[in-house]
Amino acid sequence: MTTTRRDFLKVTALAGGGFTLGVSLPGAVSESQAAGTLHTPNAWVHIADDNTITLISARSEMGQGVYTSMPMLIAEELGVDIRKVKVEIAPVGEVYTNALLGGQLTGGSTSVRDGWEKLRVAGAQVRTMLITAAAQKWNIDAATLKAGDGKVTGPGGRKATYGELADAASKLPVPKDVVLKDPKDFKIIGKPTKRLDTPRKVNGTAVFGIDVKLPGMVYASLEQCPVIGGKVVSFDASKAKAMPGVIDVVQIRDGVAVVADSYWHAKKAREAVTVTWDEGAGAAIDNASMMEGIRNAKDAPTPIKKTGDAGAAMKSAAKTMQAEYWSPLLAHATMEPQNFTADYKDGKCLVIGPAQFQQGTQGNVAAAVGLKPEDVTVKTTFLGGGFGRRLEYDFAVQAAQISKAVGKPVKLLWSREDDTTHDFYRPMAFHRMAAGLDASGKPVALTFQLTSQSVTQRAFGLPKGALDPFMAEAAVVGYDIPNMTQELIEHDSGLRVGYWRSVSHALNAFANESFIDELAAAAGKDPYQYRLALLDKQPRFANVLKIAATKAGWGKPLAKGRSHGIALMEGYDTYMAQVAEISVKDNEITVHKMWVAADLGRMINPDTVEAQIESSIAFGLSSVLGSEITLDKGRVQQTNFHDYPVIRMSQMPRIDVTLVKSTEKPGGIGEPATALVGPAVANALFAATGKRVRKIPLSPDNIKSA
Repeated sequence: MTTTRRDFLKVTALAGGGFTLGVSLPGAVSESQAAGTLHTPNAWVHIADDNTITLISARSEMGQGVYTSMPMLIAEELGVDIRKVKVEIAPVGEVYTNALLGGQLTGGSTSVRDGWEKLRVAGAQVRTMLITAAAQKWNIDAATLKAGDGKVTGPGGRKATYGELADAASKLPVPKDVVLKDPKDFKIIGKPTKRLDTPRKVNGTAVFGIDVKLPGMVYASLEQCPVIGGKVVSFDASKAKAMPGVIDVVQIRDGVAVVADSYWHAKKAREAVTVTWDEGAGAAIDNASMMEGIRNAKDAPTPIKKTGDAGAAMKSAAKTMQAEYWSPLLAHATMEPQNFTADYKDGKCLVIGPAQFQQGTQGNVAAAVGLKPEDVTVKTTFLGGGFGRRLEYDFAVQAAQISKAVGKPVKLLWSREDDTTHDFYRPMAFHRMAAGLDASGKPVALTFQLTSQSVTQRAFGLPKGALDPFMAEAAVVGYDIPNMTQELIEHDSGLRVGYWRSVSHALNAFANESFIDELAAAAGKDPYQYRLALLDKQPRFANVLKIAATKAGWGKPLAKGRSHGIALMEGYDTYMAQVAEISVKDNEITVHKMWVAADLGRMINPDTVEAQIESSIAFGLSSVLGSEITLDKGRVQQTNFHDYPVIRMSQMPRIDVTLVKSTEKPGGIGEPATALVGPAVANALFAATGKRVRKIPLSPDNIKSA
C-alpha cells in the first residue's frame, strides 16, 4: 500500500467538495498579493478581488481554539460570516507582538486578553475603510452606508462587495479612531461557535510540524548527551554510515545527527553511533541534592507583597501553624514530539514547524547559522500540544544547523524518549507556610515563602533579585486576612527549566489552598464555609465558590467511600472554584467528578471556554495522580508514557462546568483550571483519609508515607 492514511483522507475530503475554511501555511497570501489579486487594508485582514477574505491569527493554534476565537473578534466588527473566511497564521512581524508578554508568542493565557480590543479595532478599521472607499466611489455621504455580510450597501440599492472595494480601500490611510460595536449588538462574540479547524484535523488535511514535506527533504535523528548540557568529545560513526539510507553523520552544538532518506533509517543508524561525552556539571545533579539545595537555599528573599505586620500578629495569635509543601519536576509531554523542518540555502534559511515563540525562533536560528534575523523565514504549523514547551526553540535551531551542514532540507524528529529526557522542565518548588489564628480560628496572619528556580532568569536574563512575576502568580490569596507577607527565593538548582501550563499558579495554589484547608481543620470549621467567611470583600471569589459548592451538593450525604475537596484561585484575571469528588482504595485515588465555576469576564466563544477547562483538568490530573520527573547522576529516569503517565480515558472524571455571565474584561482560560486540580484533590484526600499529603504527586507512595 503506497497511499498513507492521511493522504487518503486528504484526497477523499477534496473529492467531497472540501471546506469553506482553508487553514494552511503562510504563502498563499503573499503569492496572491504578488499577482495583484489580494489587498491588505491592515495586517489582520486580506481581501481578494473575488471577495475571499482571509483573517490572520497572530497566536499559534495548539488546541486552544485561537484559529476560531481570534478571527471571531475581527469578523464581529468587519461584519462577515466567520464560517466563510479563511484563517492563516501570521508571519514574524512586530505588529503581531503580544502586548502582555512583549513578543510574538503564545502563552500565559493571554491570547484573548491581548486581542480583545486590538482585533476588534482592526476589524472596525477595515470596515470603516471599505465604507469610505464606497462613499468615494459613489460620491455620497459615508454615514448613509452600511457594511455587513461581505458587502457595503447604500441608498438607492447601491451595493459593492468587499472584494470590489478592497483595492481602493487598501490605499486609504488607516483610521486611528473607530467606533466599536456595542456588546449588546454582538452577533458573533459570546455565541457558542464550532471550531473552524476541526474538519481539517478530522480529515487529515491539517498540517502539523510532523506532516511538513519539502522537495528533496531528508530526515535527521539527533543523539544528545544523556546529561542535559553535556558536550561531544568524540564520536565514531563508521557503522552508522554503512547502514541503509544513511546520507551523512554531522556534529552540531547539541550532539551528533544522523541524516538519512527516512526517519526510521536515521533512527536505527543513530543507535550504531558511539559518542564520548563531557557530561559537565549536570552529572552531579539528582533529586536528593536538588531538594537539599532548595531547602537550605541561602539566596536573599525577594518580596512579593506585604500587608499589615504578619510577624507581630503571629506573636499575639491564639494559635500558630506551619506546613511545608513540595512540587516536583514535570515534563510537558506534548502528544506531538518535538520536530522542525529547515532549509538552509543561498544565505537564507526557511524553518517550518510548531512554534509558540516566532521571534525567538527567528532570532536564535539566525544566530546559530550565522545569518541576520531578516534572512530567516519562520512558518508556523499547527501544534500537537504546546503547554510552554514550544516557547523554546532548541529543536528549530538543531534542524537549521543540520540543514546547513548537509546542504539539504532536513526534517528533524525527536523520539518520545528524546522528548521526555531533554525537556525544559517545570521547576521543583518548596513552600514554607505559616499562619496565626485568633481564638475563633479565624486567620489573623499568613506568611508564604516559595523557593524555586526562575524560568525568566534562564530564558530572558532577568537580573538576580528582580521579582519574577511568573513565580509570584497566585501567591497572594484573595481572602480577608489583615496581616500577610509573601516572598520568594530564586534558587538555581542547575537543571534547565521552562514555563509549564499554568506556570507558578499550580505550585502556589497547591500550597495556599491546601494550607487554608489545614487552617479550617484546625479551627474545626467546614472548608467551604471557612473560605466563604473570609470573602466578604471579594464578591467574584465568593460567587464562584458558592456556585461550585452548590452544584456539587456540598454538605449533603455522599455515596459510601466518596469525599469532596474544594479549592479557589484567581489567575489570568479569571476567578475559579473547583470541587473534586474522589474515593481511595489501597492508597490509590479515583477522581469521579469535578465541578468548576469560572468567572472570566466576557467570553468570545463559550464552547471553546468549556473545552479548555476540561482539557486543563485532564492535564492537571496527570501531574496530580502520578507524573513526576526524577534525576540520578544528571540523567532523567523517565523515558516514555509507561513511567511518565498521562491520564487515560478510563481515569477521566465527569466534569460539570458553570460559566458565569459577566461584563468584566476578558480573563484567560487555557491554564487556571490546571492549577486548581491539585489542591482540590488533595483536600478531598484529607477528607477521605485524614491524611494531609503535602507532596505532589498524590501517588500511592506519597500517600502511604504521609
